[in-house]
Amino acid sequence: MGVNIRKAEEKDASFLAEMILQSTRAGKKYGIFDLVFSQQDNASLLSCIAKLTTSVAKNHCHYSNFLIAEVEGKPVGTLCSYEPRISNHETFINALEESGCEFADPDELNILSECDFKLNNRTLMFDFMEEINGFEDVGILKALMQKSLLTARLKGYRIAQTIVEKGSLEILLDYKKLGFKEVDEKECELYKEKFGRTGLILLSIEF
Repeated sequence: MGVNIRKAEEKDASFLAEMILQSTRAGKKYGIFDLVFSQQDNASLLSCIAKLTTSVAKNHCHYSNFLIAEVEGKPVGTLCSYEPRISNHETFINALEESGCEFADPDELNILSECDFKLNNRTLMFDFMEEINGFEDVGILKALMQKSLLTARLKGYRIAQTIVEKGSLEILLDYKKLGFKEVDEKECELYKEKFGRTGLILLSIEF
């Protein structure tokens, strides 16, 4: 089964929204975007997330940050890589305002920074590494990561990092299989209160 990796396009907004929501819920009923947007149903929530992927403000959810894996022309997985100096908290708020969707007060979103790590702005960040059900054993994630690391190396990066929730054992194992190592962790009572996970783990890879 051949896997084709391509850059995401604006037309992929709906698929990207599904993968972003799947990633942030990470097996939970309630994730970051359930907090960010006050939408009561999945269809409305996905519509709002899709708008973030095509906003003028180049936030971390923007389609230009994504690679998409395809099998027989069907999108089956995603991986996002972004520079935190460009796709930061400010550009995220700008994209939320641009979306036209009702979203939480910025003060309520402090949880996004209160339980975060002090990141090097020149470090490349990975996020939203996901594959759809039924394609877990065909090398989707490995193919996405290999392409992303090759592109990152050509841009002059030598270190990439990602942040995973404590308790997200499957995604943590996936990253470790790809060569990432745990370098820091943080427990956060507010995060546990909101999402039922005790905190976050920072992983890093040198390439």
